[in-house]
Amino acid sequence: VQLVESGGGLLQAGGSLRLSCAASGSTFSNVVMGWFRQAPGKAREFVAAISRSGNNKNYADAVKGRFTISRDNTKNTVYLQMNSLKPEDTAVYYCAARYGSSVFVTDDYPYWGQGTQVTVSS
Repeated sequence: VQLVESGGGLLQAGGSLRLSCAASGSTFSNVVMGWFRQAPGKAREFVAAISRSGNNKNYADAVKGRFTISRDNTKNTVYLQMNSLKPEDTAVYYCAARYGSSVFVTDDYPYWGQGTQVTVSS
C-alpha cells in the first residue's frame, strides 16, 4: 500500500485545515486507516483511526470534538478535518494503513505516508 498525504500548511490558531491521504496498491476498502502526528522532540502519537467501512472511528482525547476522520472508498482517500487548531497541534501528520478491522489505538501499522507539515501559530 502506497500512501501520499497532502493539505498541510501554516495557519493561525483557531483556523481549520483538511488533510488528505491518497492510497494505491491495494484494495482500499480492505484496510483500516489511521492518522498520527509527531511534534519536534516528541514521540509519534495516535490521532485518529477509521474502520474499513467508515462506520467506526476512534480519536485521541487531545483532538476529540475538533478533528474528524473520514474516508471515501470510491476515491481511495482518507481525510482528517481539523478545526479549532491550536499551536500544540503543530506537527508532521502521517497517515497509515493496516489490514484488520478494529480501530483500537495502536501504532502497529505496516504502511506509512511521508508526512505533511502542519504549523499553527498563536
